[in-house]
Amino acid sequence: MTAPLEGLIVLDLTRVLAGPYCGMMLADYGANIYKVEPPEVGDDSRAFGPFIEKQGKKESAYFMSLNRNKRSMVLNFKQQSHVELFKEMVKKADIVLENYKPGTMEKFGLGYDALEKINPRIIYAACSGFGHTGPYMEKPAYDIIVQAMGGVMSITGSEGGDPTRIGASIGDITAGIFTAYGIMMALYHRQTSGKGQKVDVGMLDCQVAILENAIARYFTSGTSPTPLGNRHPSITPFASFTAKDGYIIVGAGNDRLWKKLCEVLNRPEWLQDPDYKTNGDRTNNVKKLQIQMDEVMKDRTIDEWMKLLEDAGVPCAPINTVERVVNDPQVNFRDMIVELDHPVAGKQKMAGAPVKMSLTPGSVRTSAPLLGQHTNELLKEMFGWDDKTIEEKLK
Repeated sequence: MTAPLEGLIVLDLTRVLAGPYCGMMLADYGANIYKVEPPEVGDDSRAFGPFIEKQGKKESAYFMSLNRNKRSMVLNFKQQSHVELFKEMVKKADIVLENYKPGTMEKFGLGYDALEKINPRIIYAACSGFGHTGPYMEKPAYDIIVQAMGGVMSITGSEGGDPTRIGASIGDITAGIFTAYGIMMALYHRQTSGKGQKVDVGMLDCQVAILENAIARYFTSGTSPTPLGNRHPSITPFASFTAKDGYIIVGAGNDRLWKKLCEVLNRPEWLQDPDYKTNGDRTNNVKKLQIQMDEVMKDRTIDEWMKLLEDAGVPCAPINTVERVVNDPQVNFRDMIVELDHPVAGKQKMAGAPVKMSLTPGSVRTSAPLLGQHTNELLKEMFGWDDKTIEEKLK
């Protein structure tokens, strides 16, 4: 079976997280990723821990987790001959992927306007902090910057507590996902029109896009939402509760599930309580219900409650540690933890590809490359050059 993106050539100039995550998504589903890195240091994330050290060599596990299924070559855009070589590569490529500060590629003479003239079919995907237009265009950004500016931190954390950064780097990761989504739309358009285009994704835009009901609540009430801890703002009970040995999530998202929950908890009187008659009533009286449910649930362990709730069909879950996640039978059955053999670090485990396709599946095939490992291989593959010609071109 072939992968859905097999045959596509991606010139991936990205580094750290948002862009490499996008490139990894494309690579997992068959795209041929030419990871183009600057000499000596390469992708900044090669210097980020944790590190794996073996036989006097050190490799970043962070970098490895984001750059599988790619091949690395080194180009130095401070040398005009390397800029010209990249332009030759663009003639044969489908996608250019970059996450530099806006204007950087233009300084090298490699912005979209220049590359589109070289290859009108090229899809130029740019992922930056604030996009390539607007008053913030030239501001630097990191994940925590856009989590703060995009509002998600203002609704995350304990009720009444301080705004909190989400533990995963969703500022970067959502931008990577939206960039891949934009590339897919541009590819579909090119299939019918023959014309490439620029895909401009701003990390801040992506944070606004995922604010979900927070925006609806603001425009409905005129008041900015605040952190609510683990509970849902408009569905109750839909939160974490305290069992004998820790916390358990219960999500009774409708009146049918509420009835089943009351039966499991042996609290039929709650069905007659006017404070709990509808979901709206339960939400209005959420603090009272939280106290009462905690009082009931503290008498059994998480596993005991899980058995009772699952048998009744009430959605529930333990709050897993990462250790429990990576050993979960469902996670492993779905190949969401995979193992690769790295030439320096040895066997390494990481997250797998989440989209399962019946006819054109993705796969995790090769470990992250060493810096410049495939420079000659990729140029031979693209142009048919021999070693002497490559040496001349890279002078």
